[in-house]
Amino acid sequence: MAQLKSLDSLTRRQLLISATSGSVLCLASAPENPVQLIAVPDKGIQPQIAVVDNHLHLIYFAGGSKHGDIFYARSDDFGRSFSPSLRVNSQEGSALAIGSIRGAQISIGTQNRIHVAWNGSDAAEPRGLNPEAGKPGSPMLYARLNNRRTAFEPQRNLMQWTFGLDGGGSVASDHSGNVYVAWHGKAPGAVEGEAGRTVWIARSGDEGRSFAKERAATSEPTGACGCCGLKIFADSRGNVYGLYRSARQNVNRDIYLLRSTNAGERFSAALLHPWNIDACPMSSMAFIETGGDVLGAWETQTQVYFAPVSRGIDQAKTAIVAPPGANPKRKYPALARNQRGETLVAWVEGSGWQRGGMLGWQIFDQTGKPTVSCSALRSVPIWSFPAAFALPDGRFAIII
Repeated sequence: MAQLKSLDSLTRRQLLISATSGSVLCLASAPENPVQLIAVPDKGIQPQIAVVDNHLHLIYFAGGSKHGDIFYARSDDFGRSFSPSLRVNSQEGSALAIGSIRGAQISIGTQNRIHVAWNGSDAAEPRGLNPEAGKPGSPMLYARLNNRRTAFEPQRNLMQWTFGLDGGGSVASDHSGNVYVAWHGKAPGAVEGEAGRTVWIARSGDEGRSFAKERAATSEPTGACGCCGLKIFADSRGNVYGLYRSARQNVNRDIYLLRSTNAGERFSAALLHPWNIDACPMSSMAFIETGGDVLGAWETQTQVYFAPVSRGIDQAKTAIVAPPGANPKRKYPALARNQRGETLVAWVEGSGWQRGGMLGWQIFDQTGKPTVSCSALRSVPIWSFPAAFALPDGRFAIII
């Protein structure tokens, strides 16, 4: 496991040299190393994690970017070592990483059941039909760990009547046996283009054994940014949240917040953060729950932001925070909060299509004041992004 140097061990000369060389720039006065870096096993990319009862559950991608595989591993010592990996997808090569926002997502349900959802590759089965294109469509795939925890059950396509899957889907689960898989796509008869796209949610009430037909999360005609991801999250109280990017008139690519207080039966939809741009920014979102708050993170105008979304849309808007300093195109935020109430935001700088970037991160104190930061810290592979979590001693870890 790679580790950062203790920040107070860097001399002023080292800081100046690092700043001018662009290799690493850390600004703070910290008594100890506040962040550790952990490598994804097997040189994998696109780490996604869930931490439950001091166990770290990790999924990652390996293989060709258009036809690869998803693997699951568990760590009982916060990333110092991992269990042997299990392949999640039952059909080899049925996952893809291209675009950075179409990768697999993980959630932990009752009895620590592992749930994984991902966009299927063009070779994935079972497939659907895209009536607009007149050819088979990409599937929204789901698999869960079996009862013996020895393998994942066969993958299933949850798109029963919608089509046009593009940007990344997501999965969430609660302590009552509900599992939610979300994606954006189209229904027969929808208007053309991204304006006709909608966020769809397939719900299971029996811990993933079966799923009902997908339903639109909202009737608001917001559209959905075709090549952007979305994120769905269930908190400890059973509330369900979602973040997605709209596509009104193709230029209003705003971040919308979805919220349900009745196990996904109905969602409210509210504009959280506007962005007027006539392009697809291929952005992703993140959630964490800690200290009674649900925090959400996203990208707007090449900057990453976060806010406490569980306090209502008005409070969320007034509490939006962004990392300070120069902004060389920040994307793919990850969140963590420690027992002291400090929040870590990690991201990738300068990445693009078929181009990796550099890892950056910022720690905020309990009041939202920025304290420790690092930028241009470590290269991030093509199509990848960080995952983050808090260590028991109050420090943080980033998996990259």
